[in-house]
Amino acid sequence: MAQRFTFFRNVRRLLAAATLAVCYAPLEAQNLYNATVVEQLGQVSVEAGGYQIPLSVGGPAVKPQQVIVTGPDGYARFQVSDGSTFEVFNNARVVFRPNLGNWKDLLDIVLGRVKTFIQHEPGKVNHNEVSSPTAVISVRGTVFDVVVEDDDGTTLVTVDEGIVQVHHRIAASNDVYLHQGDMIRVFKNQPLQAKALIDKGNLLHQAMKAAENAVYQVLLQRRIGGGIPGGGNIPASTQGDQNKNGSKGGGTPGSPPAPPGSPPPPPGGD
Repeated sequence: MAQRFTFFRNVRRLLAAATLAVCYAPLEAQNLYNATVVEQLGQVSVEAGGYQIPLSVGGPAVKPQQVIVTGPDGYARFQVSDGSTFEVFNNARVVFRPNLGNWKDLLDIVLGRVKTFIQHEPGKVNHNEVSSPTAVISVRGTVFDVVVEDDDGTTLVTVDEGIVQVHHRIAASNDVYLHQGDMIRVFKNQPLQAKALIDKGNLLHQAMKAAENAVYQVLLQRRIGGGIPGGGNIPASTQGDQNKNGSKGGGTPGSPPAPPGSPPPPPGGD
């Protein structure tokens, strides 16, 4: 009788443990595929339940299918579980992991600029996809930018490292492979061109790098001085060719403003 009681008690324990494991697995999967804020400046929020919830370092993580929104002064860098990161620049709207059935579907960029850093172990390929209204960018271990420039979904893809495959979501055409330094602009109703967009004088790359460096300088000033000079305004990121001369597209990239000068001397007297 004692052996039978022990047997049934052990069975109940095993069933309880299995039930907990089954219930906990979806929650653990959700946590595994969240995005954590590791750097943040300006206005950055996530849409949830019809509300915009501000994001900050150490705050709530971004969950699959949530929408990241940045304001005119907004910037944030996010990290996912495999160590990959992505940066969302100002005036952007991005859906994180839009397809619950495909965890390789990392981002859907509705508007604005995102820079992605895909991590991978040596000898292994880390497949991810970033999409826009007009393009699907399939990536491996690589660093690349995607900029959705307008309401038509015109998409600029540039590659800093590695290789990306660009597929048109609307117009029938052959896919295009981009290598380091290559770029292409995808238009709504035009097939992909076999040749990538030529950046004469490397002006576009320089403008995009200037926008990045301006944001990184503000972050550096925050770390050193415990605050953001000039009240925390963040230079706008470049949006395609519009910022080649720094006169359009939401602002001129540049360095943070200089700190104020020394106070005037106290009034003298005879």
